[in-house]
Amino acid sequence: MGRILGCLALLVISSHAAAGLDDITYAEAVRGLRQALSDGSAAAVAQLGVEDGFFANPRVKIPLPPSLQKIERGLRAFGMRREADELVLAMNRAAEAAVPEARQLLTDAVKKMSVQDAKGILAGGDTAATEYFQRTTRSQLGQRFLPIVRKATDTVGLAQQYNALAGQGAALGLVKEDQASIERYVTQKTLDGLYYMIGEQEKAFRANPVGASSTIVRKVFGALR
Repeated sequence: MGRILGCLALLVISSHAAAGLDDITYAEAVRGLRQALSDGSAAAVAQLGVEDGFFANPRVKIPLPPSLQKIERGLRAFGMRREADELVLAMNRAAEAAVPEARQLLTDAVKKMSVQDAKGILAGGDTAATEYFQRTTRSQLGQRFLPIVRKATDTVGLAQQYNALAGQGAALGLVKEDQASIERYVTQKTLDGLYYMIGEQEKAFRANPVGASSTIVRKVFGALR
């Protein structure tokens, strides 16, 4: 299977007319792809899975759920500014605590990559690898993140109030299912933030392979440009 994967990967990269591709072996193509996926996902987890990884990053910071955003000014006007701020901080701290759980699943996804997956990633667009991760890990990661997020938000009073109201709203079809509770909302936003950052890593090494930390990634993706 490994040899078949390598041969197909070589066929994919050989379809490009860039100079230097003749110097890439099938084994190097596969190794470079796997290394790039591992490096990119590890970097994203490392950036997000620390204090302020979400909260201080405007690209992924988790805001109040849309239904609460609509009344946020009212909450603050009625002396609930502290509660609103506390909930935003708790949501982002929950995301930061959950993200490290992704490390092993992302690593496993790289190891389990199929022939067709490898072909699609090598020949795909700027975020083909990120899309592969979403297809293969999002559901499992959501299950792992949810209890961590719930534990981090359970003690916040405004979160409990939101859950009571949103649950009723969801039952009536007035609130989207993924916003029916704070923990579901934060879990989905955590996943969105994680895949966004993996995508940014992927775009970076595709656009500038010279900046990659691994020689094999530089060689393979440099040839694909």
